[in-house]
Amino acid sequence: MRDFRELEVWHVAHAFTLDLYRLTGVFPKPELHGLVSQLRRAAVSIEANIAEGCGKKTSADLGRFLQIAFGSANEIDCELLIARDLGFLAEQNYSKLVRQLGSIKRMLASCITIIDEKRKTFEPAQKSEV
Repeated sequence: MRDFRELEVWHVAHAFTLDLYRLTGVFPKPELHGLVSQLRRAAVSIEANIAEGCGKKTSADLGRFLQIAFGSANEIDCELLIARDLGFLAEQNYSKLVRQLGSIKRMLASCITIIDEKRKTFEPAQKSEV
């Protein structure tokens, strides 16, 4: 078990969530229960899954939660495109969020790879059935 506050990826994800909340605050009111809600839930999901994974006993569990966080990041990537294309998000704000999201995705991918490599190193080889 780890303290999620010690992970740089959590701090970057948290800052992203705060920025996303601020930037979606100006979306049209009808989108409050649509796109805004989806974006915000997915952003919170990234950092919450990092935190939850850190509270689990095994590295395999942490890896699984980091993969869920990565999936939420991909969801946001798609939703940001929709928001930009509908004119709800200015190009400058879209670019800022996409840069932040790219950084989060790279960090998550790196963490997942490290965990997978450690598991391969420490797990005994499986016997093949003949």
